[in-house]
Amino acid sequence: MKNILYLHAGAELYGADIVLLQLLKNIDKKSLKPYIVLPCDGPLVKKFKENNIEVEIVEYPILRRKFFTPIGILRYLKDYIKYSQKIKRIASEKNIDIIHTNTAAVLEGIYIKKKLKIPQVWHIHEIIVKPKAIHKFISFLLSKYADEVVTVSQAVKEHLKSTGYFKKDIKVIYNGVDNNIFNPNNEKEYIKKEFNIPDDSIIVGMIGRVNAWKGQADFLKAMDIVLKKNSHVYAMMVGGVFEGEEWRKDELEKQIKVMENKDRVIFSDYRSDSKNIHSLYDIFVLPSTNPDPLPTVVLEAMASGTPIVGYRHGGVCEMVKENYNGFLSKVGDINELAAKIEYLVKDESKRKEFQNNSLNRQKLNFSLESYISKFDELYQKL
Repeated sequence: MKNILYLHAGAELYGADIVLLQLLKNIDKKSLKPYIVLPCDGPLVKKFKENNIEVEIVEYPILRRKFFTPIGILRYLKDYIKYSQKIKRIASEKNIDIIHTNTAAVLEGIYIKKKLKIPQVWHIHEIIVKPKAIHKFISFLLSKYADEVVTVSQAVKEHLKSTGYFKKDIKVIYNGVDNNIFNPNNEKEYIKKEFNIPDDSIIVGMIGRVNAWKGQADFLKAMDIVLKKNSHVYAMMVGGVFEGEEWRKDELEKQIKVMENKDRVIFSDYRSDSKNIHSLYDIFVLPSTNPDPLPTVVLEAMASGTPIVGYRHGGVCEMVKENYNGFLSKVGDINELAAKIEYLVKDESKRKEFQNNSLNRQKLNFSLESYISKFDELYQKL
């Protein structure tokens, strides 16, 4: 039996949180015993407990922009040492054999690895574009202190390799989604009733945390064009914000208020019924303005049998096969993005063709079974 300690950056239920939950729920419990330490409480903690996975909360610091000042660095280092020592004690008590760090923003695994002399798997879900110095710094740490670096896509792998630090291979393990949870048959009628959406409407939507680069503002700009030409189309966005960034939501609400067809725009905070939201959407849009590593929401949309429209960069280029299960447009080109969406709105046969192709492509390339088995193999090797 190998005991594995997992370190993660939060306790919500967005992409990387859900992917980690699926991994811990489904790994081979006969040979692997998972323990999870999180920096805060949240719905992910409840999910772990529901699945009888041991979880503890230690308020260790996450590498965020707020620490990128002289005072911030000192505060980070003080908390890093203090809470790393607490995690080390937990790791010693649980006889941990492997550390699995689930994000580039958590560095505490380095301390545990060095003090207890145990291997670390570093699982990277991010493409850090700015600041470049942070990308180089994190890449150096990964190359030096990870026994295995795993990325969620080829795009993330190539971004890391571009630094020149990595002499040994970086593994790519695509995330997988559970088709028993995300599928085209999930109930959606209650959502239509909740938001007074007519049955004959076409719903174009996106799901994602509101931040600087997920592209909600671009989505609204493109949908402003589409809604003006198509009276039966509704636009829907779902997603919350980090604490302290509520102003981002306010900015989007201001943008909606000046739209000509604001009555057909729905903006909801985070919801726990994302599987049903995905089933509701006829077209899924994710116009991330920075390259998105491998957006889980796109996999969930594909598993729900939904055509995808996005920008042509990052991991989505590995998920969407052009003119097969979706369209990709030039980054930042609102008119092209709107045109791709409108094409699918107007061509029902193409939309249905893409729906089937999305589901088939997800099952073939991004299955939960493949995702779990590859990590099982990696742990056994270590």
